[in-house]
Amino acid sequence: MSNLEATSDEIACAATPRSQIAVLRPREVPLGGPRAIAVRRTLPQRERSLIGAWCFLDHYGPHDVAAHGGMDVPPHPHTGLQTASWLFSGRIEHRDSGGAHALVRPGELNLMTAGAGICHSEVSVDPQAAPVLRGVQLWVALPEEARHTARSFGHFVPEPVCLPGASALVFLGELAGYRSPVPSFTPLLGAQLDLDPHTDLALQVDPAFEHGVLCDQGPLVLGDTPLAVGDLGYQGPGAPVLTLRNPGDSPARVLLLGGVPFGEELVLWWNFIGRSHEEIVEFRRRWEAGDEQFGQVSGYRGRLQRLPAPTLPPLRLRPRRPPSAG
Repeated sequence: MSNLEATSDEIACAATPRSQIAVLRPREVPLGGPRAIAVRRTLPQRERSLIGAWCFLDHYGPHDVAAHGGMDVPPHPHTGLQTASWLFSGRIEHRDSGGAHALVRPGELNLMTAGAGICHSEVSVDPQAAPVLRGVQLWVALPEEARHTARSFGHFVPEPVCLPGASALVFLGELAGYRSPVPSFTPLLGAQLDLDPHTDLALQVDPAFEHGVLCDQGPLVLGDTPLAVGDLGYQGPGAPVLTLRNPGDSPARVLLLGGVPFGEELVLWWNFIGRSHEEIVEFRRRWEAGDEQFGQVSGYRGRLQRLPAPTLPPLRLRPRRPPSAG
């Protein structure tokens, strides 16, 4: 998924200090041009740029694809990151310049590694069979030793894990005795949790991780903190247990993300992650010039053959040293 904001400011990404439960409220962002669908963006924010290496989170839907056309994101570039697509309902067609052509389906992980450069498109499909689109798009920042790796694409279907009054689909990392076979470049956790009505759930988690809980269907309580739909609750490192409660009469659904605090300097601008102003400027120049660093997407039949980059802000893009986790 692309960051399609018309004026794309610098985000100087950094890990954040340890904290108790904090709540990041989403902001609405249009995705897809004149007939855009609205997405709720909770990462990055000035208050918190990352959770582990998770550096971008868009939450969207329920969206009526048959009535409103759904998602249509033209070919656009990425560097220095992975995109993780996770749907709760609907279907999205993925094409990328590494040659991958795949359907994103509910409960299945599609993980694209940009490495030194890739471009891809995303389009809603099957409006009759899957009329409601709902899901998340996630980015994972790559560490220095992996950010120039080759582009690649992976697919994984996790098995449901039974928990007291709940179930889990663990697509990255380890939770409740289940380990995903999908490798990651830094220690990560990614899982969908479905809670029955009036359920209290205590999860053993890695105390070295910081965690984020996105509420997709609620109400939900993280620790003692209520979360509304679209809210992202944050729990800092140091806690061996993460507690969730569904006080309602209907099932609740959340996305659980975690990871070791990311200690590297980053600059995230538009769809690029780099380490300096000069890198970002060069990425943009190469994308606008059609450089083979990003390759070409085959088979996309949308209204634009490629998404132009926004204008760079007038100030120098500066990475920021991550603050101490203490």
